Amino acid sequence: MQIVLGNRGDYTVRAVLYLARHPGRQRRREISEAMTIPDKYLPQILGALVKARIVRSSVGRQGGYELARDPASVTLREVIEVGEGPIRSQRCVLREGPCYWSDKCAMHDAWIEAEKALTNRLSSTTFADLAMADWELEQRFADRTPASPSPPRVHVEA
Repeated sequence: MQIVLGNRGDYTVRAVLYLARHPGRQRRREISEAMTIPDKYLPQILGALVKARIVRSSVGRQGGYELARDPASVTLREVIEVGEGPIRSQRCVLREGPCYWSDKCAMHDAWIEAEKALTNRLSSTTFADLAMADWELEQRFADRTPASPSPPRVHVEA
C-alpha cells in the first residue's frame, strides 16, 4: 500500500509552500521555475487555490499571486483537498464496490480510525510549520548551495 499524492496534489502543495516562504505577490513563472511545476498546469492549480480562498491573485504589471491568509491558518489538509479532493475512502478495503456502513467489512473500523489519524495530522500541520521545516532543511545544505534567504516570517494574527 502506498499513500502518495498525485501530481495535482503535489503541485498544489508545492505552490502554496512557495507562497508561504515568499510573502508578497509572486509571478506565476517564478513559482513554476522555483518549484518545478509545469507552467501549463500552474494556472489551473492557482485558480483552484484562489477559488478555495487560500490564494489571491491580482492582475497587471504589479500582479501576481500571494496567500490570502496567514500561513499559520492554512492547513496541509485543506491544500491537499484542493488538489486531490476529499480525503476519504469511498471503496471498501476488502470488498469490491463502495463502502456501506450498514454492511461493513472486518477492517472497516480499523481503517476509519487510521483515516482519522491521517486527516487529523494533516489538519494540524500548517504552512507556517512547513515553511519553517523547509527553511531548516535548506540550511542543512547551505554549505553546498548559494546563500539562503532568511527564515520565513510567520505572522500570527491575534
